[in-house]
Amino acid sequence: MRLFDQAKYSFIEKRGGAYVFSAVLILVGIGAMVFNVFSIGSWQSYGVDFTGGSLIQVEFHQPAEAGDLRDALEDAQVTSFGEENEFTIRVPLGDEDVETIRLGVQANLEATFGTDAFTIVRTETVGPKIGEELQTKAALAILYSFVLTLMYIWVRFEFRFGLAAVIATLHDILITLGFLALFRYDIALPTVAAILTIVGYSLNDTIVVFDRIRENLNSKGGRREDPKLLVNRSINETLPRTVLTSGTTLAVLFALLVVGGAVIRDFTMVLILGVTVGTYSSIFVASPALLEIQKRFGDGTASRERRKKREARATT
Repeated sequence: MRLFDQAKYSFIEKRGGAYVFSAVLILVGIGAMVFNVFSIGSWQSYGVDFTGGSLIQVEFHQPAEAGDLRDALEDAQVTSFGEENEFTIRVPLGDEDVETIRLGVQANLEATFGTDAFTIVRTETVGPKIGEELQTKAALAILYSFVLTLMYIWVRFEFRFGLAAVIATLHDILITLGFLALFRYDIALPTVAAILTIVGYSLNDTIVVFDRIRENLNSKGGRREDPKLLVNRSINETLPRTVLTSGTTLAVLFALLVVGGAVIRDFTMVLILGVTVGTYSSIFVASPALLEIQKRFGDGTASRERRKKREARATT
């Protein structure tokens, strides 16, 4: 970390390019969401957790191709899973019960591949009402996290800090959702858990930078220093911690991606993207947003002076 011990990078001066870069990523993601609405009927590709249906995992004893399974199961979604000969079969719920769906899938596979060609490893089922309820609760969980975060940082720092932190976190969530829509990752409960983890990580990284900004503001002469220079200096002072934390976190996540298997692959991919974007946003989005808010609405000096005057009158 001595490489960043005396860092003096001009992050704030490069915010214009960062704005363009972020805008392009967000617009591409929104475009992917709109395209998904017309192509698959939903802005995201929801998994069985949210749409309702049966998920059947099968393991073949001999090499098999996903295309052959799709030919045998016309109404099912087939994807590779784990090892070379393992597949997940997603069947939407219809009028049949769970056991009927499982037996139907098994019968079609046996007719195509033979009775002893495969083993059904597991079967999971979610009803449509439960899926809709989970969608609502997942959205509310993310919304509540924003509201509570804004309230906490407003009390802990100032309102402008909280608003800037929420803008940066919203930026991270939009890019993550755009990535999921673009590559049509199935959104399941682990994906929601990953998004909530990203919210926490991004906020933590942003608060570290904001805390240093506040310390520098309250230091001798801090209020008289040029805001851009002060914010840029604060980012550079926290850069070793930011790089070290993000680097070690990404190292663990890449290890999970390699050895963790297909069960947590999507979860890990979302976290890798979120940690990367969260680190970027704490430098190039949150801090510039704080400056823009301060430029438009002030730095709170006037309200502090009014509060001091009220307190002084109250004591006299």
